[in-house]
Amino acid sequence: MTTHWIKWGVGVVLGLLVLCNQAFAVAWDELSDAQRTVLSQYQAQWPGLPAEQQQRLASGAQRWSSMDPKSREAMQKRFARWRALPPERQAELSQRFQQFKNLTPEQQQNLRARMHNFRQLSPEQQHHLRDRFRELSPQQRARALDRMQTRPTPAPRPQEGRGR
Repeated sequence: MTTHWIKWGVGVVLGLLVLCNQAFAVAWDELSDAQRTVLSQYQAQWPGLPAEQQQRLASGAQRWSSMDPKSREAMQKRFARWRALPPERQAELSQRFQQFKNLTPEQQQNLRARMHNFRQLSPEQQHHLRDRFRELSPQQRARALDRMQTRPTPAPRPQEGRGR
């Protein structure tokens, strides 16, 4: 009798998951004309896509359709560079992006500020810092990264001698 109730409970839970997934699904007809244009290659398979993927695609298509032509061109170039990367590098960058998304908003802002400061350095200074970091042992790298997260972000450096 207990097995029957367990099977019934599992069935109910699975049924609720399917219903929830369908509740968050985006019907093709609910998309705007601009979104449908951007996503036209997905029209035939749209009903079979998971609701989460439909939502991501719909959101991306909305952002794309609201971009100015210059932003679209820049995005296309970045996407072409991404597609040219080896799969291992794509996986590594995806993992780093996920790690960034898991940071608190304060940690993300701190990292953005540090990256901004790093980009303000001369190419020689950047190269020197990268070399020094590569020379550290894994334990030393971990400690350095921990210190960077706990130290306050330094004020942005003035742009000296940079062509930006």
